[in-house]
Amino acid sequence: MTSIALVTGASGGIGRAVARQLRAQGCRVAAVGRDAGRLADVDAAVRIAADTTTPDGAALAIAACQEALGAAPTLLAHCVGSTLIAPLHRTRADAYREVMRVNLDSAVFMLQAWIAALQGGPGSAVLASSVVARIGVANHEAIAAAKGGVEALVRSAAATYATQGVRVNAVAPGMTDTPMTAGMLKMPAMREGAGRQYPLGGVQRADQVADVMAWLLGDGAARLTGQVIAVDGGFTTVRPLVK
Repeated sequence: MTSIALVTGASGGIGRAVARQLRAQGCRVAAVGRDAGRLADVDAAVRIAADTTTPDGAALAIAACQEALGAAPTLLAHCVGSTLIAPLHRTRADAYREVMRVNLDSAVFMLQAWIAALQGGPGSAVLASSVVARIGVANHEAIAAAKGGVEALVRSAAATYATQGVRVNAVAPGMTDTPMTAGMLKMPAMREGAGRQYPLGGVQRADQVADVMAWLLGDGAARLTGQVIAVDGGFTTVRPLVK
């Protein structure tokens, strides 16, 4: 039976790549984003406009998927996210709350709605964290706190729902070439400087992150749950050789 996959944040660089990868594997994909217009060219069986940072929006995404494809999704790729680069003493309260809403609230509410829709059955979910939750990076306190919460959520949910055959994992990407990072990579010198931070060199592509997310959802990762895999060219684990 063909799997149904729900991909949130599907209009973004990584979400779009995940939807494409899952479609190529034969899944029926429901692509979710806040802006219906930006979903128009996403490779998916159905496109759903919903704000998953709220409980109602997350429930709407699940219900619309069920109505369009005839069943609840057994696969979830939650790719909603934003970033904030600012030292803590310059981080406004409203900016902090927005980062938490987009990154952590959406993960909690979407995972909650998806698990409820499984009705005690099995499934596999993968969420998006960040290298800044894995290792201290200057001027990333707010986003690090939000993504650290996502990683803690993954581990706890994996423990809670393992007995019903639900797997919950995450990826923690390093700098990835997407529309969200376009401003930071627009100048050749900026791109070169960013790439030098990574032992494998260069800035990774969205499809390289999507490959790992799709694998985590599939049978090849059947014995993995509660894991956070850093897709970061070695950034969090090894130091580059300085010549």
